[in-house]
Amino acid sequence: MALWLGQWALRGTGQWALEEKATGAFVGRAGLHHPGREGWPGTEVGWALHPSHWGRGYATEAGARSLEYAFELLGLDRICSVILPDNQRSQAVARRLGLRFTEERILSHYPDEPHGIWWITAEEWGSR
Repeated sequence: MALWLGQWALRGTGQWALEEKATGAFVGRAGLHHPGREGWPGTEVGWALHPSHWGRGYATEAGARSLEYAFELLGLDRICSVILPDNQRSQAVARRLGLRFTEERILSHYPDEPHGIWWITAEEWGSR
């Protein structure tokens, strides 16, 4: 909890709890993340939903609102998404949001497997 509260206070970034409108049920979390770890590519848009809520568009909707917040309110120039190569669902969400795969990278906190690094710029977002 301190990690998220600190990010909100220092950078204006963090995660939002996602709720289903009709029921108020907790769906998952989404938002912006910048942990400041060595080798971390930048401010990331990310999402994590309970599997019972996959395939309903919640990740895409929350990711879009997160990008809108990043570009229009925070004025950031570009946003990344850090996705494991076998996470096809998150890659599909990234594509729907307009992010493009640029590289694989070994991250210091997870050295066992490379992560895909996906990017979108404010200009690309604005031209959608």
